[in-house]
Amino acid sequence: MNNVTLIGRAARDPELRFVPGSGMAVTKITMAVDKGLSRDKKQEFENQGKPTADFIRVVVWGKQAENLSQYVSKGSLFAVNGSIQTGSYKTASGETRYTIEVLAIRVEFLEWGENQNKSKDDFSFGTGNFEDFQTIEDDDDVPF
Repeated sequence: MNNVTLIGRAARDPELRFVPGSGMAVTKITMAVDKGLSRDKKQEFENQGKPTADFIRVVVWGKQAENLSQYVSKGSLFAVNGSIQTGSYKTASGETRYTIEVLAIRVEFLEWGENQNKSKDDFSFGTGNFEDFQTIEDDDDVPF
């Protein structure tokens, strides 16, 4: 089974592109995932100049890619569920380089950053006209 769920912060702003021909949106982003070190161990790592987070490349396709580029900016907290994808390529000097990235299936925004058009409280559902709604009295016959 190839399934991964990560929660972390955007290490930089996402890069939105569109595939030539199909116009499909694709966003690449690097996610900083905290290593979960104890306070003492974290301080030790920082003093030694070692990273206290893992930096993981994430690829998102379609409408989620567009939403990610619109609502996530450097430092934003978000979650990703997907699968690990590996690959390799040859450099100009003939060296083989290996790649690992997460192919996102689902992305959730856990915090609203500065790169948004609306705040979380600005979203409205419907017209906001609640005059047509009626209060429902308690009904003991309802099975839940």
